[in-house]
Amino acid sequence: MDAAAVSYETGSVTSLDGTVIGYRRFGSGPAVVLMHGSMMACHNFMRLGAALSGDFTVYLPDRRGRGMSGPCGPDFTLQRAAEDVGALMEQTGARNVFGLSAGAVPVLQWALTCPQGYKIAVYEPPLPVNGFSPVAWLPRYEREMAQGRPAAALVTVAKGTKDSRLIEALPRAVLVPLMGAGLRAQARQADGDVTLNDLIPTMSQDARLVLNATGLITASTAIQAEVLLLGGSKSARCFKDALDALHATVPHARRVELRRLGHLAADNGGHPGRVAHALADFFADDHPLPHRQDAR
Repeated sequence: MDAAAVSYETGSVTSLDGTVIGYRRFGSGPAVVLMHGSMMACHNFMRLGAALSGDFTVYLPDRRGRGMSGPCGPDFTLQRAAEDVGALMEQTGARNVFGLSAGAVPVLQWALTCPQGYKIAVYEPPLPVNGFSPVAWLPRYEREMAQGRPAAALVTVAKGTKDSRLIEALPRAVLVPLMGAGLRAQARQADGDVTLNDLIPTMSQDARLVLNATGLITASTAIQAEVLLLGGSKSARCFKDALDALHATVPHARRVELRRLGHLAADNGGHPGRVAHALADFFADDHPLPHRQDAR
């Protein structure tokens, strides 16, 4: 289904602390919740949702701090974000959930206590492993935001999160003016969607999630749900290392690498159809994954 032709309804759930989490809903079949990544809002998953909507009722929430959802607030933590996931799962009746990048971190945190019978898919959560810090860019980003330089701050994030080899290679003197022009153009064409200018400040909250997740890989031994660990062959080594560590830790896990894809494959601008195919196979599979001890 063409994402541009999708007709959707909007709705919301209320998280444990009273924060409203808004979503788009469309499609038919078993419910699936799709949690977007950093510098995104729910509209970034419209193509992914459209590809799944023939077989699933798709829920596309805006994570806290953007779009239809309430603010992060001063007490925002990884646990609060996990409570948002829990509210979405409980109040929509979904048993399937997918998280991309920073959106996968609260999904994994929620999974620590969710019962059996759920299926959880994550794509390259930015977790610290092998001495690598996924948010080493944070101090410079905060300085540039305080100076009122959002384009420079966005370049810092893009270089630090290693989403694009081209951006890593180009000098900041070239990237910052290009990014500024891109932000202005995107704001003019947003057509009611959340703009990149709106999203740049949310990176500090996403960094907080990652900082709160220091022990998440070790704690993942407690996950009882079936887990699909997705990644792209073209993604940075740090994402592959995090998936490898999770694969060695999560009891019921399957690791799938999608050839020729990178970190943002699930986004509208990536290859969401291929990600949707992997998700549909996993969510529709009635055969439970073996326990880690039985999978050797």
